[in-house]
Amino acid sequence: MGKQSNENDDEDMFVTLSLDDGSEIECRILTIFEADNQDYIALLPLDENGADNTEGQVYIYRYAEDADGNPSLSNIESDDEYEIVSDRFDELLDEATFNDMDD
Repeated sequence: MGKQSNENDDEDMFVTLSLDDGSEIECRILTIFEADNQDYIALLPLDENGADNTEGQVYIYRYAEDADGNPSLSNIESDDEYEIVSDRFDELLDEATFNDMDD
């Protein structure tokens, strides 16, 4: 994984991921959340037209900021960590769905 760059588009924030194979993919930032005292970021990959992918695919990475506020992403290293993070993300989705029903 390589560099990230942010762009503003209305209220949505976007990031471009540089993949290991040298390709790049544009993603919309869904949320930044905490699980087990670590911050994570959930990214929704966009299709070739810049629209949300329809497969429901989401990328989740560790998230950190340096002293200057520059973001960095790193891979989740273990299955146990991934399980904790994906469970927390599912809880957030359930809460968001529940809150949408209240409106």
